[in-house]
Amino acid sequence: MSEPMKHLKKLGDLSPEQIMGILNLADQLKYEQKHGISHPVLAGKTLGMIFQKASTRTRVSFEVGMYQLGGNALFLSSRDLQIGRGEPIADTARVLSRYVDAIMIRTFAQQEVEDLAQYGSIPIINGLTDYAHPCQVLADLMTIRERKGGFKGLKLCFIGDGNNMANSLIVGGIKAGMQVNIACPAAYQPDVAIMAWAKENGQFEVSEDIAAMASGADVVYTDVWASMGDEGEAEVRKAAFASYQVNAGVMALAKKDAMVLHCLPAHRGEEITADVLEAHADEIFEEAENRLHAQKAVLVKLMKK
Repeated sequence: MSEPMKHLKKLGDLSPEQIMGILNLADQLKYEQKHGISHPVLAGKTLGMIFQKASTRTRVSFEVGMYQLGGNALFLSSRDLQIGRGEPIADTARVLSRYVDAIMIRTFAQQEVEDLAQYGSIPIINGLTDYAHPCQVLADLMTIRERKGGFKGLKLCFIGDGNNMANSLIVGGIKAGMQVNIACPAAYQPDVAIMAWAKENGQFEVSEDIAAMASGADVVYTDVWASMGDEGEAEVRKAAFASYQVNAGVMALAKKDAMVLHCLPAHRGEEITADVLEAHADEIFEEAENRLHAQKAVLVKLMKK
């Protein structure tokens, strides 16, 4: 019996059993929602949602998810909170812990998530930091399992920036039992400690050689070249990542039945061509939908007593 989750700060904190437990519950909640079976298991509960970064999928999926679970979600922009005027995160955590039942934060520094968990007395969910994006990767794993029936023997190839997505995909992919390959420029590799962990705990490779990494892949994944906060480097990054594109040539190297995933928003003609995106739109938008179901599972695991 695995330990109950206290927070979702990063996937590295979760055991493989805890990850599978979230995915199994997400499948159940998705089935119930599709079949009109209501599940107001968080009635009377409130989720505070702190946004220091803009969002489409994170905000809508958490807000709708709490509503479907019978609870309430509060949108808290950093412009509206004292946190935006210099109130320490420790004080914000202690105040909000007395009002709401859990906090989801979408911010820049991973330390803010860690501090909220340290000083607050309620569950904290990482809705995205510059270091990790666990909610997205739970939705990705859910989508892969729906399409492929499992994880054993699968090869996941991520092409692009070794950013928060790459960091979380490495951890989630290896904990699920997949081989994970990362194709990225040498100057944009994922977190050093995560790569060291991956080499010790699973099948992992990182290289500038896109063909070698994508060869025989079951899942090809990409993300924008310049994430939020990196916009000032957009031109430099365009030059660095020019050849790191998911296109027909890359897909010819992957398995014939390979699926394509993208955390969105997509910049057609940059990290992915329009034809590849449209050919795999079913998978990519199912992946976006699964943010709702996977996050509902996280909310239930953390908030249902």
